[in-house]
Amino acid sequence: MAATAAISGIPASGDASVALERQANAQLKRMSALKTTNVQEADKVSREFEAMFLSSMLQPVFAGMKTGKGMFGGGHAEDTFQAMLVDEYGKVMAKAGGVGIAKMVRDQILQLQEVS
Repeated sequence: MAATAAISGIPASGDASVALERQANAQLKRMSALKTTNVQEADKVSREFEAMFLSSMLQPVFAGMKTGKGMFGGGHAEDTFQAMLVDEYGKVMAKAGGVGIAKMVRDQILQLQEVS
């Protein structure tokens, strides 16, 4: 079996895509379930959304990156941990101010709650 094949038969790079898709679906479900006018809660959800967005935008950048195949390089585990690392990069970027998506999402959440 090739080093890029996962146990499930899906290529390892596909495993990261599946994980990101599950994370995005869970985040969207949380956002649709959010019924609050609490600004702190809206801030938290909007930062999580921006982190997920940034992670998904960074994923293709790191997907093409080749790593060393020495003692500590390569394999399915590295692909898995690389996806986790990119996810953390997205979280750090969002926490540091991000690109402005969180503010727009927060404002939209609060505006939708005022209407309903």
